[in-house]
Amino acid sequence: MWTVVESPIGDLRIVEHGGAITAINFSPFGDLPDGQPLGGRADDLPVLVEAVRQLGAYFAGELKEFDLPLAPVGTEFQQQVWAELRLIRFGETASYGQIAQRLGRTNAASRAVGLANGRNPIPVVVPCHRVIGSNGTLTGYAGGLERKQVLLELEQDALF
Repeated sequence: MWTVVESPIGDLRIVEHGGAITAINFSPFGDLPDGQPLGGRADDLPVLVEAVRQLGAYFAGELKEFDLPLAPVGTEFQQQVWAELRLIRFGETASYGQIAQRLGRTNAASRAVGLANGRNPIPVVVPCHRVIGSNGTLTGYAGGLERKQVLLELEQDALF
């Protein structure tokens, strides 16, 4: 099941399956990868209502940490990377190399971390936008660098 929420980075489609969020898609919406079920629109499903509420509070600068049941679909390594992303605090950033090191890997794994980061099916809630290049520059983002910049600025503005 799914719903749509308006946001400063465009409409977001929130997808749930089995009572957990499995995807958040940027507009324009396409098919879900890996054959994930989409189902019908269900604006009143409790987990989707709560996701909409929390995203609204986040974009309003009132929420710094999401508390939603999540069930992203991915490989074991992707799951490890996505779990590590959730540990990057609101308003902070980390490099791909730092994520690799936190996972007990060498800097050589930075590229693999970047690929897993780019496959994150639950952006914003699983904050892949907080991962930047080792030199502090913005690097690729599945939603586009403009969206990444907006999200990082939103978090910086909310800190002050």
